[in-house]
Amino acid sequence: MNGKVSVPSRSTLTLETVDGDLEVEEHATVKGASSQNEVVVHGTVYCEGHNTFECNLSAKNLEAEDTVTIRGDLEIQDTVEVEGGSLEIYGNTNARNVDVDDTMHVSKNLTVEEIEVGGSLSVDGNVKAENVEIGGTFEASGEVHVADIEVGGSLEIKSKAEIKSLEVGGTARVAGGKISEIDVGGTFESSSPLEFDEIDVGGTVRLSGKSKGEEIEVGGSLKVDGDLDFEEINVGGTVEIAGLAQGSRLEVGGKVDIDGSLKLSGTLEVGGRVDVSGEITTRDIEVGGTLRARKVAAVESVEVGGSIATGEGIAARSIEIGRRGEVHGLMRADEIVVGHDASVESVHGREILLKSGARAENVYGEDVTIEDDCHVHGEVQYTRELRVSQNASLAKAPVKVDTLPE
Repeated sequence: MNGKVSVPSRSTLTLETVDGDLEVEEHATVKGASSQNEVVVHGTVYCEGHNTFECNLSAKNLEAEDTVTIRGDLEIQDTVEVEGGSLEIYGNTNARNVDVDDTMHVSKNLTVEEIEVGGSLSVDGNVKAENVEIGGTFEASGEVHVADIEVGGSLEIKSKAEIKSLEVGGTARVAGGKISEIDVGGTFESSSPLEFDEIDVGGTVRLSGKSKGEEIEVGGSLKVDGDLDFEEINVGGTVEIAGLAQGSRLEVGGKVDIDGSLKLSGTLEVGGRVDVSGEITTRDIEVGGTLRARKVAAVESVEVGGSIATGEGIAARSIEIGRRGEVHGLMRADEIVVGHDASVESVHGREILLKSGARAENVYGEDVTIEDDCHVHGEVQYTRELRVSQNASLAKAPVKVDTLPE
């Protein structure tokens, strides 16, 4: 065949090769004449809409004004453009640029440089692209290797993903992999281990397995079903981690629950409650409510507004317990301040201050100050200086010693 070929409306034409352009009128069907069931068009395929290709189709460009169905592979050298309709391919799809107004479905693999779909894109196979921009929803059953993805609605990737930048307006669900930058307005979930640089989510983040990343910022809650390595976490609501959590800084507005241990090189700052079944090691701790752990070790300071409960004690350079606070377990630090009307057990330090109304079991320090209305139920030992208010109550006479007990 030479030159341009036209397929009349509501007709069926069998072709093999078109040297020029192929024009397909409304409701027309094209079939392949070759043994490979393939139609090769050296020019552009123009479709008026509601067209079906019962074959593999190869062309320079594909332009359509309405819905097109291809029951085979689609191979386009340059551009696919569908205005006011949808595109459905029952095979593999290869093109440089794809622009579809409504929806697009690919039953096998999709390989493009850039793709833009106004409605939804669903791919049953793998996706490989530079840029993907979807107005509605994006679903992929196979692996996804894309530089940049932008989705206005929701995204679901059921296999491993490798993405540089992911931006989703609503909900995003992935099955692990590596995503450098994640920006999601609603909820982000990964059902398998995930490696990332930045996560910025307005609502909820859920991770599974041993995940590793740098920065996490979440407006609502973070839940990890496994271990998590990170640099910084900033969460407005709650954090739940089922395994080991280790990083630099953890800042949470609400509460923290960790089933394993928490290891930080920087600061733990929590507005509400901290509950860690294992050990907490960090540089600084600031908790507005309660702190519970098997053991707490801070290089610098610990400041808790409410209560502390430890099985093996708490150690730091300085410890400050807020007004009416309560501590269960040994406290050991260079500087210890027990707030007004607070209650503690044994206190071991260099400089110790019990503010008015505080109660302690035992006090062991170098320089000890006990203010009005304080009560020590056990013993007081000091090595240098002791200052006790006349209104304080000591169960036993204080003893000056050469060395404090361990």
